Amino acid sequence: MKKILIIAYNFPPVLGSSGVQRTLSLVKYLPNNKWQPIVLTLNKKAYPLIGNDQLEDFDSDVIIKRTFSLDAARHISLMGRYPYVMGLPDRWSTWWLSAVPVGLYLIYKYKPDLIYSTYPIATAHLIALTLKKITGVKWIADFRDPMYENDYPPDKIRRNVLKRIEKSVINNCDKAVFTTNGSLNEYKQRYPSMSSSQSMLLHNGYNEDDFIIAEKNLNNINTSQNELKKPLVFLHSGIVYTNERNPREFFRALGELLSEGKINSSFVKIIFRGSRNEKYCVELAEKYGIESLIFVEPLISYTKALQEMMSVDALLILQGSDCNNQVPAKLYEYLRAKKPILALTDINSDTASTLGEAGLNWIAKLESKDEIKIIFFRFYESLRCGKAHGASKESLVKYNRETSVKKLTAEMNKLISV
Repeated sequence: MKKILIIAYNFPPVLGSSGVQRTLSLVKYLPNNKWQPIVLTLNKKAYPLIGNDQLEDFDSDVIIKRTFSLDAARHISLMGRYPYVMGLPDRWSTWWLSAVPVGLYLIYKYKPDLIYSTYPIATAHLIALTLKKITGVKWIADFRDPMYENDYPPDKIRRNVLKRIEKSVINNCDKAVFTTNGSLNEYKQRYPSMSSSQSMLLHNGYNEDDFIIAEKNLNNINTSQNELKKPLVFLHSGIVYTNERNPREFFRALGELLSEGKINSSFVKIIFRGSRNEKYCVELAEKYGIESLIFVEPLISYTKALQEMMSVDALLILQGSDCNNQVPAKLYEYLRAKKPILALTDINSDTASTLGEAGLNWIAKLESKDEIKIIFFRFYESLRCGKAHGASKESLVKYNRETSVKKLTAEMNKLISV
């Protein structure tokens, strides 16, 4: 069986990142495709939030090496501040010091055919870059999201550091993987020397096995649709940001609809689950007088999160126009939940395109309060009448992660045969 060394920050027991599912799908499905995964990840104390609900989602004989790392923001900060250099390129930069020698040991012992590293923790790519230069083992760099944009990160020094790392990754990796057409095209323009054979598109997706497990213990999937005496329940599951996923204009729109008497708490309940910005959401709801509509709830286990998606009446996605080349990984799980989706995103974004392919077109620009007012109320009325629908089964096939891993392993086999 061929072997691959996977270098990833996003791996159980970390909580709060949809990137975990991308790594887990590799570890889970690679053996079925005659590849043995070897995982190089961090010690559990390096993660801000941990849970035990996905530690059994892969075979017990998978080789996992956890190496020392500090989270600069928690372990070496004083009064909320830590040495600037310790946050470059990210808060887990110390991971490089332990992971490189352990990675060399794993390569010496198991002789993997490939190295695979995954963003958004840039240190993972730095570790892989170092191992590639020392050993010459072929390397796949999974970018997921762009490492930098013209104005992101806001800190110019950090942005320049990421720019240099990204250039080194592109120049040294044997295959660069992207999650959206927009990101792939952006990188082709940014690096004209990157050949078509060096890059590939691999969407995020959903794990069908996880949904099967979640559905076994799911009661009352259609909890309130068409029952006008109960509130229609909307759910945003996942992180809220104060920039590219800011619900401010959405809350403003809700405030106006509430004051105009078009909606009220008897008919609408909106849950923000695991937002990681709970205080901000609460303060925003208070500012626009919609406390009766907004319910800010804590993280729950992954299985329970999937069950909640399948139990509510509608799902809510937020994606600002400065992220048009990205698709929130959560969207693919939303699609599989087969519930109607209201998308607050740019109509020209990859997110809107993905929804359109699934036959879902309830879309308003996240930054436009007026657009949101119109679309939300129309969506709400369609839900009440039972006319809104979720994605069709036929549109979901290509987003099944098991299918995606088969696609990736075909490229892996080509890569080592060259």
